[in-house]
Amino acid sequence: MHVAFINPQGNFDPKDSYWTEHPDFGGQLVYVKEVALAMAELGHEVDIFTRRIVDPKWPEFAASVDGYPDQPNVRIIRISFGGNAFLAKEHLWPYLGSEFVSGILDYYHQQGRPPEVITAHYADGGVTAAILHQHTGIPFTFTGHSLGAQKMDKLHANQTNLAELDARYHFAQRIFAERISMNHASRVIVSTAQERQEQYAHSAYRGAVDVSDDSRFAVIPPGVNLKIFDHGAVNPFEKLIREKVARIFERDLTLERRQLPAIVCSSRLDAKKNHVGLVQAYAQSQELQRTANLVMVVRGLEDPLRDRGAARDEERAILDEIVYLMDAHALWGKISAISLSGQEELAACYRYLAQRGSVFSLTALYEPFGLAPLEAIVAGLPGVVTKNGGPSESLFDAGSGEDYGVLVDPSDPQDIACGLLKVLADPQKWQSYHDAGIQRVYDRYTWRRTAEGYLREVERIITLRAAEAERPKLTIPEYFTHPDVKNNIGVNDLAQVYFS
Repeated sequence: MHVAFINPQGNFDPKDSYWTEHPDFGGQLVYVKEVALAMAELGHEVDIFTRRIVDPKWPEFAASVDGYPDQPNVRIIRISFGGNAFLAKEHLWPYLGSEFVSGILDYYHQQGRPPEVITAHYADGGVTAAILHQHTGIPFTFTGHSLGAQKMDKLHANQTNLAELDARYHFAQRIFAERISMNHASRVIVSTAQERQEQYAHSAYRGAVDVSDDSRFAVIPPGVNLKIFDHGAVNPFEKLIREKVARIFERDLTLERRQLPAIVCSSRLDAKKNHVGLVQAYAQSQELQRTANLVMVVRGLEDPLRDRGAARDEERAILDEIVYLMDAHALWGKISAISLSGQEELAACYRYLAQRGSVFSLTALYEPFGLAPLEAIVAGLPGVVTKNGGPSESLFDAGSGEDYGVLVDPSDPQDIACGLLKVLADPQKWQSYHDAGIQRVYDRYTWRRTAEGYLREVERIITLRAAEAERPKLTIPEYFTHPDVKNNIGVNDLAQVYFS
């Protein structure tokens, strides 16, 4: 099968340049790359369409065609649009339906072999695919990754600040692009059933998609990179990480505690991740303190419990609360913080700490999907994680009643402590969750499984292509299709759908 991926702001290249270093180069790039590579490994031909940049500051994105050396079935095809300079994703909207679409059509006209299906990512990829569908009839799937209405909710959008937020984030274009994307797509791909019900049911998308219509949605979760995180994998950092962990534990932990199991917490320092709640649970349980140390993995902060000067304001506020609890409950010598860079170092640390009967804990107030626990679990750390969000699906099978980790209430420190002790205090329970969790990831949460899920849906929509063509669809605003048309999507239009 020949599949095209549309990701205008992807800026893919063989070295994954600037990933995590720029706000436009986030998790969706990892997702697209890994699904594309997995499809290629299954024998399919994949084109990733993104934007060409001809700028000395961004030399990695100048070539029209690129690829991954180990996978010739994947091509990175860069289309020039919106000039040569780098543009933030918020500024791409005027060029998508004209220059970008024209470039893709010209490319396939020259090649003589268009794709059988398109999979579009994020709102800019989605509206591009919808316009391509109008031109060619090629069906497409839409994967939103994150939706603008939820970001507006987080920013507390209201009638007073709407114009200001729109001027900064271009929410009007984004929301209408999302509406067109989900409405015209043959299938909307979500990571969890909760994502479908909680995000796509927002009033901003009313009339664009019906979340009760099973034929419009497919739940296809993202995967874990087993080459990095598998419990049997080995990378060049294994020995270095063992030595680093030993040094950090000598710095932070009392001598008699350095061989105890660890409660490993690895997530960015964000109030929603609820590090403070985890420390409160640890502080309130003497049994938990006797059983294990608490080890927080951070990035870029070498000794954050003692020196918070390099931390950002929100990070410093969280660390201040943690240190206050450590002082109040005599937790010094029982809690450690280690800075790791990159997934390979993190995976090596997980494998090392798993050898001493450690667990992974994520007590976020809400976790949309929860890839981090699955990465830790397949590396060998049983998971004790929030029940709010995606983990309630990935670590529990409602049909069989079988659990693959321990789900806890992140607002209840006592429940967190009990959940941790359930695994840490019983070697048989630890082994049971260890084995079941790893098998769960193998069965459902690898990139190969993700690619297989997409391919199943692709085959279905190709089969139903004729019937899909008859489905009524929203009109695509001319702003997206004609560059000479003044922006006819304004704040009033945004207010009408968002506040309805």
